[in-house]
Amino acid sequence: MWVDGQMSDHVPVSDRGLNYADGLFETMRIVDGAIPLIEDHLERLARDAARLCLPVPDRCALRRELDRAAADTSTGVLKLVLTRGSGGRGYAPPPAATCRRIISIHPLPEYPRAWYQQGVCVRICDTVLGASPSTGGLKHLGRLEQVLASQEPADGAAEGLMRDAEGRIIEGIRSNLFLVQTQRLLTPDVRLSGVAGVMRGMIIGLAPALGLEVEIAPVRSEDLMRAEELFLSSSVFGVWPVREIRGIRVLDSATAPAATGVSAARPSAIEPGSALACATTRRIMQAIAALGVPQWAA
Repeated sequence: MWVDGQMSDHVPVSDRGLNYADGLFETMRIVDGAIPLIEDHLERLARDAARLCLPVPDRCALRRELDRAAADTSTGVLKLVLTRGSGGRGYAPPPAATCRRIISIHPLPEYPRAWYQQGVCVRICDTVLGASPSTGGLKHLGRLEQVLASQEPADGAAEGLMRDAEGRIIEGIRSNLFLVQTQRLLTPDVRLSGVAGVMRGMIIGLAPALGLEVEIAPVRSEDLMRAEELFLSSSVFGVWPVREIRGIRVLDSATAPAATGVSAARPSAIEPGSALACATTRRIMQAIAALGVPQWAA
């Protein structure tokens, strides 16, 4: 681990990130010693920091630091935490606040290949996301809602979908959500809750070249039922097609006609080992894999 450019596993107890979650973080996939989406992560970091009036290091210097940290790792995950540095008791930052950089390298989780080919099961979380116009969309350090949702029983689900107080679906615990309906992508609005993910932004940018319109709008449970396809996105795992929501099938296998809604079929009704007939999701997976990570379309 590196703290402010020096090898260290110590952070001062006065750090404002520790005391007030006063900071941001980025989670980046490493492939062959490089970070394929590093510029997109740095762009979001700068954008989010501006909203928090958070001091940021020189972008070129920070990139060199990240490149050095990732260089000796063939496959893994780099986490960058940026805090407002140290300060005394009280919410108000010190007049001359400076940023603190914390960089750590972690193993890449072992995602089953079947999750990419056959899709994943997701659940609806009981934990509700709060709304905040000031921090909505930011990848800030305050992640207690995700911590609580992660402690709920998974019941075999690979991911949980989180709602706001109005019952709208906002995102996954660690991912963003997309719905496919007649050559149109719908993704929830995260201006009040949730995180505007780097991969989410990448997919939105790629959509026009794939002949897809994009709509950012509120999503409710009934919209999930009407969708032709559902998928999750993350800059770490890429794209996962969604196969079921808590035992309700949302996509048919390749051996059956493409679904136009959900059926109440039990999971056992889906032939083991069959791939999903989700043509639009597959096209998106191939497009993002071409950005430098073939495993994103595994």
